[in-house]
Amino acid sequence: MDDVSKDVVSLLLQLFPGFIAAWILYGLTSYPKPSQFERVAQAVVFSFLIKVLVVPEHWALLYIGQLFALAPWDEGAELFAATVTGILFGLSASYLANNDRLYRVARRLGLTKRTAYPSEWYGALTRKPKYVVLHLDGDRRISGWPLQWPSDPRHGHFELAEAAWLTKDWAAPEIPLDGVDSILIAASAVQFIEFLKPLESTINGAETGQSAPAPAAAKPSPPS
Repeated sequence: MDDVSKDVVSLLLQLFPGFIAAWILYGLTSYPKPSQFERVAQAVVFSFLIKVLVVPEHWALLYIGQLFALAPWDEGAELFAATVTGILFGLSASYLANNDRLYRVARRLGLTKRTAYPSEWYGALTRKPKYVVLHLDGDRRISGWPLQWPSDPRHGHFELAEAAWLTKDWAAPEIPLDGVDSILIAASAVQFIEFLKPLESTINGAETGQSAPAPAAAKPSPPS
């Protein structure tokens, strides 16, 4: 029994850097957390990649140790190096997942058509922030600058700043929510979303003879 316990502890220590990397990745991104089995599988994969990264770190530290000794390379030093590498691995993966840079290069190389975002909904709102019009149940419409939005269109809320209800009355197409800092709209009530062009694009389009959008589409610069 003691041997089994030691083996379990040794296995957990081997997978510990991978669990740290996975925990950071899902903590700093909007990806939904996978099942327990998938988490363990990802921790195994991450642990293997981290072990591969620790090998050149070992070589570099041995070379530095020839110049001046830091500490002996033992199991404790290897665990410390793997833990630090796991943290850096998780932070790097979160950075790449949040800005789509890695997938952007892969798309240019023809390796994939996918993005790093958890859904098309989240990607469209994240890729280039702009004013939106939310079409709600009951033919209601509200415009505003999205401060927060859910990664899943079935759950969560939109937080809109500079919000205004839109009407069909051309004399008063907007009803601004004066005195309201922001408003929360349930994502489940949103039927579809319009992304408005910037005011500069609207003015330039009108000057070149293109049809201009409705007055509600002309918005000032985004809130600071």
